[in-house]
Amino acid sequence: MALLPILCYPDPKLHRVAKPVAAVDARIKTLIADMRETMYEAKGIGLAATQIDVHERLIVIDVSEERDQPIVLINPELSWTSAEKHLNEEGCLSVPGIYDGVERFDAVHVRALDGDGQSRVIEADGLLAVCIQHEMDHLMGKVFVEYLSPLKRNRIKTKLLKAQREDAR
Repeated sequence: MALLPILCYPDPKLHRVAKPVAAVDARIKTLIADMRETMYEAKGIGLAATQIDVHERLIVIDVSEERDQPIVLINPELSWTSAEKHLNEEGCLSVPGIYDGVERFDAVHVRALDGDGQSRVIEADGLLAVCIQHEMDHLMGKVFVEYLSPLKRNRIKTKLLKAQREDAR
C-alpha cells in the first residue's frame, strides 16, 4: 500500500468530472487500498479518487468511531433523496483547515459497486449521508467551497494559495 498525494483547492484538476470505473480489477483493488490508507493517515472520513488526481468514479468512506468500517463506492448513483435538508458543517482533505456550512439532504440511498464489484444499495442518513453527497460532488468536479458565497470562496482561495507558497519555501 502507498500514501497518495491529495490535491489542494484551488487546483484545477479538482474540477475534472470522473469517468465510470470500467472493471473492478487488480488495479482498482490496489487503488482502493491506497486510498483507504491515505484517508486514514490524513484523518479524513471520506476520499474521492478525484482528490488524488485519478478521475474515475471511486470513493472510500469510513465514518465509524473505531475507523474499522470502510465503505467502497464504485460508480455511485443516488437513487433516492429525502425531502428534508439541513445545514451541516463540512471540511475537506482538499481544503485543509477550512470548515463551513453546506446544505445537504438528510438521507440518501446510493447504488454502487463495492470493492469486490458486487452491486449494492446503501441507505444512509446523518454523517454518512453528508459524506456520500460530499464525495459524490468531487466525482462531478465540485468542491464544497463552491456552495459558499463568492466572497468566502475567494478568501479561502487566497488563504490556501498563500499557505501553499509558504510551504514551497
